[in-house]
This record gives sequence, C-alpha cells and structure tokens, in this order.
Amino acid sequence: MSQEILLLVQKCAHTFSFYDVESGDAIKHIRLPDFPHEFVVDSQNRFAYVGHYGIETSSHEGEGGCSVFVIDLQKAEHVRTLSIWPFRRPHGLAMDEQDRLYVLSEGNSTLLIFDQPHLKDTPDRAIPSGGYKSHLVALTRSGETAFALNLLSNTITRLKPQDPTIAPVPLQPGSMPEGNCYSADERTLYVATRGDNGIVAVDVETLQVTRRGRTGADPTRIYRDRQDRLYVTNYAEHSISVFNAELEEIHRIELDTHAIAMSLHPTRDLAFVTLKDQRVGMLDLNTYSFLRYFHTLLEPDVSQVIVR
Repeated sequence: MSQEILLLVQKCAHTFSFYDVESGDAIKHIRLPDFPHEFVVDSQNRFAYVGHYGIETSSHEGEGGCSVFVIDLQKAEHVRTLSIWPFRRPHGLAMDEQDRLYVLSEGNSTLLIFDQPHLKDTPDRAIPSGGYKSHLVALTRSGETAFALNLLSNTITRLKPQDPTIAPVPLQPGSMPEGNCYSADERTLYVATRGDNGIVAVDVETLQVTRRGRTGADPTRIYRDRQDRLYVTNYAEHSISVFNAELEEIHRIELDTHAIAMSLHPTRDLAFVTLKDQRVGMLDLNTYSFLRYFHTLLEPDVSQVIVR
C-alpha cells in the first residue's frame, strides 16, 4: 500500500524530516548541519537536495554554508554532500525536467548548475545573477530560462543557464522582489514585491509588467494551483491572499500566526501551510478552510508531498 509523505525542512531544528500525511505523525528526522533552508526533489522522488544556507535568515550576519545535502528518499538518509565552494549561502534551488540542479548563491550572487547531481559533487558551470542578495530562482521546465529574484538590488534578472555568454537582463518590478511562480504556459512570471505589498505579472519574453495587484502586508511567496489560482503568503499580517490570473484578489484566508511557506498536493485540491507556531495546516483549496493541523519541530519551512 502506498503512503503519502510530507517532506519538511525545519530550519531552527536543523532537520530534514518525513511526516505521514494521513496521521501527521513524524516518521523520521534527519539532523543536518545548522540552518538548512530550501530543498527540491528530483522527478523520480529518488533524491532531495537541501541547501545549507548556514545562518538563520538573510538579515543575519555571517558567511553561511557552501554545501547542498543529498537525501536518499528511499533510505531516508543523508548520503552525499555537494560542494559549491567558494560560493556561499545557497538559498534558491530548482530542478529542470532533465533533473539538472540549479543552486543560487545569495552570498556571491551566482547561479551554479549541476548537470548530474546524483553523480557529481561539484558544479559544471556558474553564471552571475546580475543582482545583489539573490534570494530565489524561478526556472522553466526545460532549464533554458531562469530568473533570479534579487532583494537588495530590487530587480529580477533573466538568465540563460545553458549559455554563459548571455548576460543577465534586469527588470525592476517593485521593491524587494522575492516570491515567484510561472503561469502554466511559462509565458508569464508572477512576482511578489515585499517592499510595496504588490504582485506583478511579467511577460517572460518582453520583460514588461503586464498586470499589477495589491497583496496584504509583506508578501513572501506565491503558489499556483491546478485551477490557476495564485496564493500569496502575507507574512506581516497573518493571511494568505488568493488571486485569479488577472491579479484580482478573490479571497483572503485569515490566519492566527505567520504563514512561512506552502506546498500543493500533486493530485488533490489540498495545500500544506507551514506556520510560525510549529504547525503544518492542511488547507482545502475548494473551501479555503483548514481540515486539521499537525505539530512540527522549530521553524518549519519548505515542504513537498511524495508518494512511496
């Protein structure tokens, strides 16, 4: 019988963890070096790749880490460590449909590419992000186009990861761009701008802002469901805004604590919202109501559901 597993990084508990979706019970906690942050999973749900950011948040001082931890999801073990030395603070991670791994070094504003991360422990190439404090990366399925979200330069920059001769092309969509997701056809990139409480739609080819909307206070992340609704976590006001593709707010989900991140169930209209008070809430996307909660360790962050 198959089992649905919620994979979860818990930043301040320094763990990569496995939770049973049906019961909410913890199956296993893998202790990692301090302050792991983002992670991605390959197309076969075989390996997870966890960035070792190495400090608590982007506002903390310090050099940070220079590694990516490889988790064997079948064995539930930390089996290898990739090195991005001398680049530091890996934060934004992505994988394309060929299972190439992309790691954005916030400390050095550089995107590193591993063509075969399941075999090779060092990057195959690196390209400049074209911005400063490059925090997250948005990648097309093919891996031909990426965008770096640059908090300190207040820009997004279009990159061509397979051709290092092409320079980054910048756009300033608003203040402190961070949250992002593509439309289903990948012709539009939606970007949340934390500094001015906005959400914008950017044409990927022309780099023109085609639509704008207003979010709640401090929008940090954007997620798109199977009905093309957009969910924006408003960190400073304990809410999640729901938008249609025209960036009209169609609903606001009120919370009793900060929403840190979300992930979407691969086949059901269900989301998993990680909350500041050490809980994960299971959110019904049809009723916008929480079905139940389960408890986590300290500072739950990015999650993903797999079936094994």
